[in-house]
Amino acid sequence: MADGVFVYEQPDGGWCLNNAGVITGGGRCVLVDTVATRARAERLRDEVARVAPGGPDTVVNTHFHGDHVFGNSLFTPRATVIAHEGTRSDMAESGLGLCRLWPDVDWGEVALALPDLTFTERLTLRAGELRIELLHVGPAHTANDVVVWVPEHRVLFTGDVVWSQVTPYVLMGSVSGSLRALERLRALGPRTVVPGHGPVGGPEVLDATEDYLRWLARSARDGLRAGRTPLETARATDLGRFAGLVDPERLVGNLHRAHAEATGLAPGARIDVAASFQEMVAYLGHLPACHA
Repeated sequence: MADGVFVYEQPDGGWCLNNAGVITGGGRCVLVDTVATRARAERLRDEVARVAPGGPDTVVNTHFHGDHVFGNSLFTPRATVIAHEGTRSDMAESGLGLCRLWPDVDWGEVALALPDLTFTERLTLRAGELRIELLHVGPAHTANDVVVWVPEHRVLFTGDVVWSQVTPYVLMGSVSGSLRALERLRALGPRTVVPGHGPVGGPEVLDATEDYLRWLARSARDGLRAGRTPLETARATDLGRFAGLVDPERLVGNLHRAHAEATGLAPGARIDVAASFQEMVAYLGHLPACHA
């Protein structure tokens, strides 16, 4: 995407098919996020070695979800793993729980490698002369999202704060917080935006994510006025222009967060994830597809 800046894109960006990034310079390498399964992590390791023989010196986890962190152990102990302080505690608490949601996925031998270095607001890394800024922008997708900004090349790795052609998911974060985060990201002036899932794009990817979230908030308000539960609201809602996004069933979880925020739950506060997932299954009539 720029001199020494690469993206590892996993189509079509559905459940557990996330993107990763590689930033190199001065003989140093930073890997932004890993992947979900052992086989995918081995493939990622091989591809990173093509541009950075020896592998990364640093791994940055943008948030705690398994599809972004389960591959950490294939790069440690050589690489130092960095994340937000809250991400480390969330990783430790959630463990390998994601594997239980899709028992038929071949996860392989995955082991949790927790961050070695944590921060709270911002941290600057360097790959040679190239500056890499880690910025805490959550709560958005989760309570403690971090983005990776390469100002010299105006490349922004957003983690799951931003989605491209894929339905956003804010159950564990915040609708209002996501909108604030998008405003902050837009102010950086990125030229290239690497979403957590879906194709790489430009600033229009920020706009598309915001468009969905504002529609979500309106749908939640309409549902509350009608006295509906999140699941009832989802079933009564016409997806319209968002029907073509990958994994549209995430609407159910998103409405759980939007309803909760509209009735006073603080952004990023804990919510019943298991119950929401069960209702998403009910909405679909089957388990959401995961091709990890």
